[in-house]
Amino acid sequence: MLNTFITVTLYDTQDEKLLDGCIQLCSDYEKLLSKTMEGSEIYRMNHRQPGDRVFTVSEKTARVLAKGLEYSRISGGAFDITIEPLSSLWDFTAKDPRVPAAKEIQKDLPKVGYQNILLEGDQVTFLNDDTTIDLGAIAKGYIADEMKAYLEENGVKSAVINLGGNILCVGGLPGGRPFKIGLQKPYATHTETVAALKITGMSVVSSGVYERHFIQDGINYHHILDPRTGYPYENGLVQVSIISPRSIDGDGLSTTCFALGLEKGRELIESMEGIYGVFITQDGGLHYTDGAEDFLYNE
Repeated sequence: MLNTFITVTLYDTQDEKLLDGCIQLCSDYEKLLSKTMEGSEIYRMNHRQPGDRVFTVSEKTARVLAKGLEYSRISGGAFDITIEPLSSLWDFTAKDPRVPAAKEIQKDLPKVGYQNILLEGDQVTFLNDDTTIDLGAIAKGYIADEMKAYLEENGVKSAVINLGGNILCVGGLPGGRPFKIGLQKPYATHTETVAALKITGMSVVSSGVYERHFIQDGINYHHILDPRTGYPYENGLVQVSIISPRSIDGDGLSTTCFALGLEKGRELIESMEGIYGVFITQDGGLHYTDGAEDFLYNE
């Protein structure tokens, strides 16, 4: 689901109905937030008729849109939920992905701009006909938080939710020890890590240049696109991992901080309480925000 592999692991109960409930919840949100699933609220708005600009959405979709617009503002547009025209040009899931023609990118650049969406309660207003939405950089975090709330409401005190690398922990291991969460080594297999973190009840979300990418003419093209150029960011970073109480913040901030680069990204995280970041640069260096090293798991 959500174009990725989803795993929910329960440690203090054998009740499989709770797993079914989690997957059902995931499916329900995908039907609201997917940009590719016909009939979803996002698909409906993206495929509107010219002149059709005002929509009423569910409270759930409105909440995710509000968070997406918040991070678009915080980042000054470096993260932008209206990147859809450009993200659809770059088909990273194609059998033979290619760099789009420069003229296509130039044609779609003016369509991007989060300022063209107004959100008031559950009402979405588009200021033009060209603006379309892609919540891919933030939806998984929101859904993970909802799954955690569902599990806690059902008495679960020890679980790990993994939405394709978006990790959210419910409590710690039975007995009180923290979960050990590995940070994947960029470009390596999923089993190779650069560091391990001690996590209790928190979220770990990573964004990197190795997730959805392809090589053309010796250049690595990855899925984190710069809304100002239409091409992937090139700023010396290969991965950003965010440790936060809520996964939606980790999701939004991992992309935002990647977009902002090491210095500005670190500055943003250090201005926020209870949120921590680990940045990996092209030379393999690990850079921690204040307090992040306290989470390192030392054998």
